[in-house]
Amino acid sequence: MKYYLIAGEASGDLHGSNLMKGILKDDADAEFRFFGGDKMNQVGGQLVRHYREMAFMGLVEVIVNFRAIMRNIRFCRNDIIEYNPDVVILIDYPGFNLRIAEFASKAGFRVFYYISPKVWARNESRIKKLKTYVDRLFVIFPFEIPYFKKFDLDVDFLGNPTLDAIEQKVSGVAERPEFLRKNNLSDKKIVALLAGSRKHEIKHCLPEMIKASENFPDYQFVIAGAPSIDPEYYAPFIENTPVKIVFDQTYQLLWHAEAAIVTSGTATLETALLDVPEVVVYKFSEITINIARFFVHIKYFSLVNLIMDREVVKELLQYNLSKDIAAELDKLLHDEPYRQHMLNTFTSMKEKLGGRGASERIANQMVLYLKEYKEANSKTESGT
Repeated sequence: MKYYLIAGEASGDLHGSNLMKGILKDDADAEFRFFGGDKMNQVGGQLVRHYREMAFMGLVEVIVNFRAIMRNIRFCRNDIIEYNPDVVILIDYPGFNLRIAEFASKAGFRVFYYISPKVWARNESRIKKLKTYVDRLFVIFPFEIPYFKKFDLDVDFLGNPTLDAIEQKVSGVAERPEFLRKNNLSDKKIVALLAGSRKHEIKHCLPEMIKASENFPDYQFVIAGAPSIDPEYYAPFIENTPVKIVFDQTYQLLWHAEAAIVTSGTATLETALLDVPEVVVYKFSEITINIARFFVHIKYFSLVNLIMDREVVKELLQYNLSKDIAAELDKLLHDEPYRQHMLNTFTSMKEKLGGRGASERIANQMVLYLKEYKEANSKTESGT
C-alpha cells in the first residue's frame, strides 16, 4: 500500500521513522512519500520536504514566514493528489496538519492522525475538525481516552512511542568518564538544566534555574542546549557562572544526571522515563500568564502529573522560582525516601504508558484498519 506521511519537526521525524519501520513489518510492499527528516529518509521512500523548511515557531515567526507556510500547504495538497496514497498519516504538528486533514478528507483520502493535537490543554475548538476530517485518531496518553470519549470520538491508545525513542537514543551511551572528558566537565555529580526549546522559555526560566544552582556548590549544573537555538544565545546567561552547556546530548546528559530542573513540556516526560528525579518550572511574561488563565484549562502542566492524575513531580509556576527550585532540589538530592518514592512512581507510569513497542503496535493497527477498509470496499464494488 502507499503511505503519505507528514511530520513537521524533529520529534515527528523520529516517531515517523519508527512508525514506518513498524509498517514495513506488516506490509513488506509499503511505499512511502513524506514530509519529514533524515531519520524517516533513512527508512526509505521519497522525502519531498525536510522539516527544517517548515519548523516555524511562535506567532511572530509564523507571521513573517506566512507565504512560505502557504506555499508548503499548496505543494502538499498537489503532491497528495499526484501520489494518490491509500492513507495520509499526519504526525503531530497541528497548525499545518489539520489543514491537510480537511483537504485530504474532502478529496476522498483516508486520514489517520498520529499523536493527537493537545486539545485537552488549549484550542479545544479543534475537536470539531478531528471528528469531521480524521478517520482514526491515535493518541499517546491514557488520559486522552476518556477525554475524547466525552466528545463521542473513538481513539486508539496502544502505548507511548517516547519509550521506544529513548531506548534508541541511549543505546551505546558513553560511560560517565568519557562523557565528562568529552564535554570538559568536572567529576562532581550533575544536575541537568532543561530550559526549553524556545527563546522565550529560556529567557524566563534559565536565569531562575541558574540562581537556584548557587545553593549547591558540590554539584555541577549543565544545560541541555536546544538544537534550534544558536549557542551564542546562551552566552549572556552563563557568563561569570560555573554553569556549562552541552548540545545534541540531552538524553546522554540526563543518563548521567542525579536530578534535573525542567521547563514544562515533553522534556518532563522524557526525564521521568530516564528515571531522573525532577522539579518542573515554567515562567511567562505577566501579559502572557494573564491571557493563559482564560485559555489553558488543565489540572497540571507537566505530563508526568497529567498521566498519573496526581502530583508526582513538584510544579513551580511564575513566582519565587529560584527559592522554591532550591528547596525542592535539595529534597531530590538529599532526601532518599522522597527521591525513591518519585522513582517508584516513574516505574508505575511506564507501565501505564504501555511499555516498549508502541510504535510497532500502532503501525500494526494502522495496517489492519487499511486492510479492513480495502476488503469492505472490495465487497461493496462486487455487490456482495
